[in-house]
Amino acid sequence: MGQTEPLTLALTQRILRYLGLPDSPKADRATLKRLIDRYTRLVPWESFSRLSRRARHRRDEDCAVLGAAFWEYALNHGTGGTCFESNYAFFSLLLSLGYEGYLTINNMGNQIGCHTAIVVFTDGEKLMVDVGLPIYAVLPIRAGATTTAKSRFFNYTVEPLGDSRYDIWRDPHPDGNAFTLIDQPIADPDYRLAAVADYQPGSGHFLDKVVINKVIDGNLWRFNSADPPPRIEVFVSGQKHEIPLATDPASQLAAEFKADRDLIAAALQIVGAKSKN
Repeated sequence: MGQTEPLTLALTQRILRYLGLPDSPKADRATLKRLIDRYTRLVPWESFSRLSRRARHRRDEDCAVLGAAFWEYALNHGTGGTCFESNYAFFSLLLSLGYEGYLTINNMGNQIGCHTAIVVFTDGEKLMVDVGLPIYAVLPIRAGATTTAKSRFFNYTVEPLGDSRYDIWRDPHPDGNAFTLIDQPIADPDYRLAAVADYQPGSGHFLDKVVINKVIDGNLWRFNSADPPPRIEVFVSGQKHEIPLATDPASQLAAEFKADRDLIAAALQIVGAKSKN
């Protein structure tokens, strides 16, 4: 089975400095939790970079940014991505830090093979990590056993279904069933093919809207161009607050989410043109 390559030492140290971690953190559960905490505060879950790349490239295979390429975009432009690219990049970082594990491709309800996650072995445990939703905690995976974990935002439950499948639940959340984990390793070439396929017109995910999610000042911030009127939603202690967007939404979004204004503006123009057709 093809193996995912770790990042170079130089890039790994740049990423750790960006995330505010020491140069040589111990590959344990505590570091995993800190990595997730810092990642979700500095790297957005977003679709605007995907939309801009899809518009710039004719071939699907030229759109996906995996591993080092993802991190270079994130460090230089404040971008992130959706699950295929973000979990691949995070897994590459984990490998560079000495973790062992594998990538998985999973289901969301009737949507088959649409979501990814990482399985890691450390401290004598099997753990699931997912910065591509994201899941804000490290979830224990134990065959035949229900496990739980807590984050600042959600309580999580891992419910075994048999046949190496687990339902991942989050509460409180309007969509309690986050996804179904299929605990089977995916070969690197197969994962890369799936990441490229996620850019195919008509079947790729989040190519019809600009979505940005990030933890800012300890709260969940969200923008979705498909939800009128144009606004940023901020969730504080479970209560939703709204920030209206002014006459230059790209600049406002770039300032709030600390991301590249030109990429956001290009993506908003793309989805705006699509909505008029």
